[in-house]
Amino acid sequence: MTFQTHDARILEVKELTSREKLFTLRFVDPELNRSFKYKPGQFVIVDIRGFGEFPISLCSTPTREGYFQLCVRRVGRMTKYMHKLKEGDIVGIRGPYGNGFPMEKMEGSTLVLVAGGLGMAPLRSVLWYALDTGKYEKIYLFYGTKAYEDILFRDEVIHLLKHGEDMNCHVKLAYEVESPSCIYLEKGYSPRVCKGVVTDLFRGETFDVENTYALICGPPVMYKYVIKELLDRKLSPGRIYMTLERRMRCGVGKCGHCIVGTSTSIKYVCKDGPVFTYWDALSTRGLI
Repeated sequence: MTFQTHDARILEVKELTSREKLFTLRFVDPELNRSFKYKPGQFVIVDIRGFGEFPISLCSTPTREGYFQLCVRRVGRMTKYMHKLKEGDIVGIRGPYGNGFPMEKMEGSTLVLVAGGLGMAPLRSVLWYALDTGKYEKIYLFYGTKAYEDILFRDEVIHLLKHGEDMNCHVKLAYEVESPSCIYLEKGYSPRVCKGVVTDLFRGETFDVENTYALICGPPVMYKYVIKELLDRKLSPGRIYMTLERRMRCGVGKCGHCIVGTSTSIKYVCKDGPVFTYWDALSTRGLI
């Protein structure tokens, strides 16, 4: 773990939705830029000098070197300031931190990615890593969103709806608020696009539970229902992974904000995670 902050230049700022922006960054130091390695599911600390810092998951894939990406939702003082930054501005970056997803362990298996809302950001790193490496039997992406305008990485999701099967990737999308754009998608890609919630996307799907891993990220209310769907299909709790970076504040285990559990099982989300199995959740009160 490194506690040193390094300068990174913003190469591009792209508006994904009315609340989220995608920042593409590169370290100012060319050597550091070449040597920077991370795993899907890990996070960094963004340091805006003289203003503050915050932890955030990497949403790019380490298979594409020379830059990295962060999806930032505007929700508080720090992220509002971040949204004001432009191409060419410099921020500090520390990390990567956290355990990340066990991508090597899961090679040769089917991956079921279940994303809700902003949870698409960290799972995008897994998605493109799996597609780029080609080391996984099949990839499912179940994505639940409130409305068409809230779909993160909309162009990528629609591209995979159209062409994903050619890339061994089966994409399904659920939306809650009806709109002409969603109705158009549903007509074109039914039953893979439907009005409902993300658990509705499990209908009609079967998995070889001995060779499948599920990776989940989304709002807290989503986990219970998604996990029930997976357990009903006899998927082992040890094959269900969740990333819980929403709980983090300092990112390095100093503030205590992300401590969960009891005297018999205490975990720091930022240091022990942010990726946990459902077995971890069963043995640690308050983890989900």
